[in-house]
Amino acid sequence: MNKLKGRTALITGASRGIGRAIAERFAAEGANVAINYTNNREAAQEVLEAVSAHGGKAAIYQADVADESATDAMIEAAIATFGQIDILVNNAGLGSAAINRPAIADATNEQWSTLLNVNLWGPIYLCRKLVPHMRRAPRSDVLMLSSIAAQSLNPGFGVYAVSKAALEAMAHTLAREEKASGMRVNIIAPGLVDTDMGRRIVAATSGGASITDMQANLPFGFVCTPDDIAATALHLCSEDGRYITNRRITISGD
Repeated sequence: MNKLKGRTALITGASRGIGRAIAERFAAEGANVAINYTNNREAAQEVLEAVSAHGGKAAIYQADVADESATDAMIEAAIATFGQIDILVNNAGLGSAAINRPAIADATNEQWSTLLNVNLWGPIYLCRKLVPHMRRAPRSDVLMLSSIAAQSLNPGFGVYAVSKAALEAMAHTLAREEKASGMRVNIIAPGLVDTDMGRRIVAATSGGASITDMQANLPFGFVCTPDDIAATALHLCSEDGRYITNRRITISGD
């Protein structure tokens, strides 16, 4: 249970869903965790307590990743608290529901900016500020949480798909640029996951059905959980994944 002992991860959007599952799984394997959240401090505090129960160091940081100055301040504070940070998980994101799923030709500049500022510029700000620091570590890892939407390219999800496709392009390039510094950069692209976002997608695209109603038609007969994603994140960032970089792992059961 010590696959990440001695390492420190900064995880964005860690107060719920996939981010929370990764934070708790990493802590269970010995990692220290910097927990980022945007609005829900109470939820972040719950994650802090769950992470601290594993015995590692943990702290919460409020910052909207779309705000560069707030992101920079969070990173500086986390480095002051933890010292070396050697894992960055770019998980925070907004889905298509946040902009009411417009068609590409109908999306306004504001709708484009809403998703791109969080899903693309947020990771850009984090990498620009944190990657130079992470180069000092013997090994470091960057995980980008993408989506199967960047592959399926379905109507109504176009703006979201573009934001995630751009994120993936950045990740692949960063992996090549930073290999010499011992940094691994990988992408996890989930399909439908039992999260708040997943439930909203199902309700909006299936006439109000619940996510559990979908199970019989899904691969293996159940919905992917945040813990399933966290297990892959752990594999990639541990010694089990030491020879894996520049990969996109799609987790959809297909």
